[in-house]
Amino acid sequence: MTILGDVSATSFVPWIRRHAKKLGLSQTFFHSDADRIELEVAGPVELIDMLEMGCSLGPIDVWVEEIQRRVMDGQQNAAS
Repeated sequence: MTILGDVSATSFVPWIRRHAKKLGLSQTFFHSDADRIELEVAGPVELIDMLEMGCSLGPIDVWVEEIQRRVMDGQQNAAS
């Protein structure tokens, strides 16, 4: 999952981690800067959809413009 926008708030990555954990999703962060966060999320597609929706609304101090998702390594738990 790649999250694009004004995502520079230091609270956003911990926010994503917390919500993914509440949904029972595993996550690994690969990159995080002011305009992009890249992470791998694994779990049921419906729960990944919920995380994506939450991230698109995000905390008030971020502005998410786009979220890109793709299947990695043939895993069926990620949506494209």
